[in-house]
Amino acid sequence: MASLKEVKNRISSVKSTRQITSAMKMVASAKLHKAQGRIENMLPYQRKLNEILTNFLSTDVSFESLYTEVRPVARVAIVVFSSNTSLCGAFNSNVVKMLEHRLEEYQALGKENILIYPVGKKVEEAVKKLGYVPQGSYQPMCDRPSYADASQLATTLMEQFIQKEVDQVELVYHHFKSTGSQVLMYENYLPIDLEKIRQEAGGDKVKENRFNNDYIVEPSVAELVTDLLPKVLSQKIYTVLLDSNASEHAARMLAMQAATDNANELIQDLTKQYNKSRQQAITNELLDIIGGSLK
Repeated sequence: MASLKEVKNRISSVKSTRQITSAMKMVASAKLHKAQGRIENMLPYQRKLNEILTNFLSTDVSFESLYTEVRPVARVAIVVFSSNTSLCGAFNSNVVKMLEHRLEEYQALGKENILIYPVGKKVEEAVKKLGYVPQGSYQPMCDRPSYADASQLATTLMEQFIQKEVDQVELVYHHFKSTGSQVLMYENYLPIDLEKIRQEAGGDKVKENRFNNDYIVEPSVAELVTDLLPKVLSQKIYTVLLDSNASEHAARMLAMQAATDNANELIQDLTKQYNKSRQQAITNELLDIIGGSLK
């Protein structure tokens, strides 16, 4: 059995750890609140942008765009979002596992035909360990999400797709559903499936019955949508970036809460052990005194 001093030192050590995890939880909670505020501020613009796009896509006008060209996949780009720091539970490891799964799907293409854009230090390190060369470093975007940085990355991806340097672009990220739920997702970014968007637009029109397609458009609907799609694609990267950022802070807050709860339970167990050991030591001393007086 451990000595009283050892148990007391361990209690002191766990209390110090509890203070750290509790402080980290409060910091993550504050950052999550700010991240949620950024999402709320972005949503009105995104809703209006999507409403304009879906209004036109729900019409019978047909058109083509460079961003909708479907071709055989000989070269693929994968944009993966993680965090720069750890202590956020399985947040980063789940992203890396999903990335490995996607790489297995495209293994036949060869490493030289798989371009990985890692947004976050942890996934960037994982990409290097997997034997791939990261297509740039985007670590500052994780801690300070900005539309300018997201738009720059989106422009790079769109240019590569238009110039046929890649045939498909995918996104791997966590979707912030709630504080207690972050959903790991992967989805196609390019080419855009306009038919899917058109069907969704038609479903929303029937459901909400509020879309008004009585527009006079110059020079044409096709040209307007063609100019609108790059903005939608840039907005998508920014949305995913905010999603991942909020999910990171939520995951860290939950992880630190769990660590704090475990520290409290451990302190209680150690305190009981200390009290029992102390009581046993006092009892032994009393027995020695009584035994000595009877001699």
